[in-house]
Amino acid sequence: MNALEYAEKAGDLFVLPDSVTKIKQLIDDGSASINEVAEVINYDPAVAAQILKIANSALYKFPTVITTVSKAIQVIGTDSVYDLVLAYGISHAFKDMNEGEVDFSVFWELGVSCGLLAKYIAQETSAKNPDKMFVCGLLHNIGELAVLQIEPDTAAKCSSFTAQNCPVTLQTEHLGVTYAEISAELLKLWGIPSEIYGPIAHQHASLHEAQSHEEKILQLAANLALNNVYGEIYSRLDNIEPEQYEELNLDEEALEAGLDFTNMQLISTLAIFSPSTFSIY
Repeated sequence: MNALEYAEKAGDLFVLPDSVTKIKQLIDDGSASINEVAEVINYDPAVAAQILKIANSALYKFPTVITTVSKAIQVIGTDSVYDLVLAYGISHAFKDMNEGEVDFSVFWELGVSCGLLAKYIAQETSAKNPDKMFVCGLLHNIGELAVLQIEPDTAAKCSSFTAQNCPVTLQTEHLGVTYAEISAELLKLWGIPSEIYGPIAHQHASLHEAQSHEEKILQLAANLALNNVYGEIYSRLDNIEPEQYEELNLDEEALEAGLDFTNMQLISTLAIFSPSTFSIY
């Protein structure tokens, strides 16, 4: 199968929550007011709770507690709320997967680590929308969940990576495509903006020369996150060429600072986006 065929099969198995689809349609329309967006979000207590949780988290560090969705939209911005609702909805779509098939804690640790690193690098390099880069990082590997559901034996082979055989090598060998390509096709089927699925599709520096600032950020963040989460296999800067960060006017000290930031924020952010936490709502 090609990447689109994997995505189409996954799209039949995993669907976005209705409330997230409605919120997406309203914000996509472009003419809705803050109060109208807040009203639709408030119809789903789980989504509203997640937005308030995110707004009051270390991701934003606002000095006072935000208690209403409309205030959260005012402070964070409609675009950022849109991105975060999508992130919540997509991670929620996979919440009913059998945990025996995948170690969700490690999967979402990788996603959250990549998201935090992408946001940090975006902020350090004055990218247009750091929150969108967080979402790109968070969702950069959801294609793995699609393959786990469709072909668990193949996914198991792809997870047996080592220092000599990196994940993308095994994915290409056993699938003929990468999780990145499947992730991008699935997001495209769901109507997610190209600003998110585009960098995800081109996240592997070994396969794609970055064509935009956002692609450069995600390529660097994805490598750093993999090294960070799988520290027993990789050192912090393994498989990263100096030009990858030098083109962004960063140095090794900045990368170390980004990793320290990520590790400090990881547990609290993981508690927001990991599907295992959704049941409390």
